[in-house]
Amino acid sequence: MTEAKRGHLAMLAFSALVAGSFSLGSMAAPHIAPQALNAVRFVLAAALLGVLVMATGGFDRGAFRAPWRYLVLAVFFSTYFVLMFEGLKTGAPVSMAAVFTLTPLMAAGFGWLLLRQVLTGRMALALCLGALGALWVIFRADFERMLNFGIGRGEAIFFVGCIAHAVYTPLVPTLNRGERPAVFTFGTLMAGAILLVIVGAPAMVATEWATLPAIVWIAIGYTAIAATASTFLLLQYASLRLPSAKVMAYTYLTPSWVILWEMALGRPLPPALILVGLGITMGALALLLKDDSQVRGRVSSEG
Repeated sequence: MTEAKRGHLAMLAFSALVAGSFSLGSMAAPHIAPQALNAVRFVLAAALLGVLVMATGGFDRGAFRAPWRYLVLAVFFSTYFVLMFEGLKTGAPVSMAAVFTLTPLMAAGFGWLLLRQVLTGRMALALCLGALGALWVIFRADFERMLNFGIGRGEAIFFVGCIAHAVYTPLVPTLNRGERPAVFTFGTLMAGAILLVIVGAPAMVATEWATLPAIVWIAIGYTAIAATASTFLLLQYASLRLPSAKVMAYTYLTPSWVILWEMALGRPLPPALILVGLGITMGALALLLKDDSQVRGRVSSEG
């Protein structure tokens, strides 16, 4: 299997795992402050990944040189997570996932600024097509809402978080100095945990942990293991093997995965017309994956 195909496989798993955090997060968000929830999940995820690193060869020599790199990455990704859970208080999971699909277009812009990654015509068309499909879902297939720019508060908050996510993606290969993905991910998670514990300390103190409903602990466990440690690792692994826009193209699968999660959890499904927008985003994904001419030559030393 080529390095590019491994990157694609990593992002397929990434999209499925991320989708679960939208459905479970929307159920947990009303019961706990986003800062408190994310501080706990980052601490747990960092601890789990630290154990994994030690069990698979330990830390690379000089892995923690220039620790400011991890702090920079943590600022952007922790911002994304906090704003995601803040948005889920009022935004529907499927429309929130549609907002997430706007990140490839933004990531392409930041990828050009930081790495001079140039889009092909097909990739540019696919990104615009995907953005159109996302807007169809965000505005709930309502032309009047679209003309009046009637975007919900939750979606608007999350959009700011997605900008932070789009910056993060090209920053990974920019700041990586040959560290293994697991080691580099651990550094980012640890920096994020420290940052969120400091920022979220008041919310953590104010939270009545003993009275939280079970769904909050389920969401914390899932997001810590599947949607933080695992997705951090998968995203950084893929970012070293694929262009930024192509990495983030897999976010186009997220709304479809969310619908499957919603069905599995027995929650209400979106109107049928919204499926048109999802179909458009799937077409965008197909266009992006057909064009493999921009695969990055730089890969990590791990095979």
